[in-house]
Amino acid sequence: MIRRSANLILIAICLVGAIEAEAAPEAPIPPVRAITSGPKFHWFGYYDKLQFDPTGRYVLSMQVDFEHRSPRADDVIKIGMVDLQRSDKWIELGTSRAWGWQQGCMLQWIPGTKSTILWNDRQGDRFVCHIMDVLTRKKRTIPYAIYTVTPDGRFGASVDFRRIQDMRPGYGYAGLPDPNKSDMAPKNSGIWLVDLATGKGKLIVTLAEVAKIPFTGRNVTGAKHYFNHLLFNTDGTRLEFLHRYRPNGGRGGFITRMLTCGLDGSDVRIVDPSGSTSHFIWRGTNKILAWSRYKKVSGFFLYEDKPGGGRVVQVGKGVMTANGHCTYLPDDKWILNDTYPQGRNRMQSVYLYHIATGKRISLGQFHRPKKYSGEWRVDTHPRVSRDGKTVCIDSAHGGKGRQLYLIDISKITANPPRP
Repeated sequence: MIRRSANLILIAICLVGAIEAEAAPEAPIPPVRAITSGPKFHWFGYYDKLQFDPTGRYVLSMQVDFEHRSPRADDVIKIGMVDLQRSDKWIELGTSRAWGWQQGCMLQWIPGTKSTILWNDRQGDRFVCHIMDVLTRKKRTIPYAIYTVTPDGRFGASVDFRRIQDMRPGYGYAGLPDPNKSDMAPKNSGIWLVDLATGKGKLIVTLAEVAKIPFTGRNVTGAKHYFNHLLFNTDGTRLEFLHRYRPNGGRGGFITRMLTCGLDGSDVRIVDPSGSTSHFIWRGTNKILAWSRYKKVSGFFLYEDKPGGGRVVQVGKGVMTANGHCTYLPDDKWILNDTYPQGRNRMQSVYLYHIATGKRISLGQFHRPKKYSGEWRVDTHPRVSRDGKTVCIDSAHGGKGRQLYLIDISKITANPPRP
């Protein structure tokens, strides 16, 4: 009888423990604060560019006085930065006439420098790039619009923003028509490697040559081609780019494959031939994390950039279940990611994924009003500071239009989850 009672007590204790474990609250959401405010609207744009300066004091931003429509050729935005050590003071640096809602004007700090930024603009009949030291305000302009920069800050990759605007409005720039509009795969349009010191550029990959590489199981006859979403690997030896085409003379939905090449345009490799590549980020020199479809499964996969093709491994199975804008924290132990609006309340989730344990930690959910949709939607596009302690997002959840918000993740990364 005594043994039976003891067993019953032990069972009860275990049941209570199980209930408590199930009811245990999730890790507390880290603090979030706005660093910009109205009546103007502020945002940074894409997730794969440096928004924080090396010290973590200055946060780059763009400023505009309207929302909810496409940019026109005469619309001017302001370029500036927020000083986190002076009560989030806005410091104006310049202007741009070459921008879009999703990626702005490619505003970013140049890697390897302490205080130099670049952003794109339009001057006369071409798109250009301004390079400025924010402390001295010394500025120079080069005759190519830059998309991405090598990690040593020496070279930039340029793409034809006229072509992108014609193919997918909102990702290129208004103001200059595509001179090759009727050409399905022009040989004088593609990707240029630009020396940022001299401003000299060289066309290294053309649409004509890449369009000739067969798509697996797809007939591209009569399709209209373009390039978008470029990014150098972590040692600046290879360049990733998305090759997209729209069938039926450019009137259908676009199909995408992911390629890489050397800095001179040689050794072009098809890394993901699925036709479904979306957001991506390099991990090191020869692996790329990307949302795609592999063997009839959609998710995040780590692709090996290797001649003839490499290994493909799913990442975050059952946890990173939705497409988002992914980056690695500086220590490569975490993936920072987000989602598009989900559910009736249109909540965008921002979260960290701990690679070693496979656990996901929420950084918050942010409501995106319905009027922020299509070309002028506000994706959170989370970006991390150089020290890996702070995340900045674009969001309209605060009721003051698109603004910048900071999330402190220092306590989370200092105390990673246990297996």
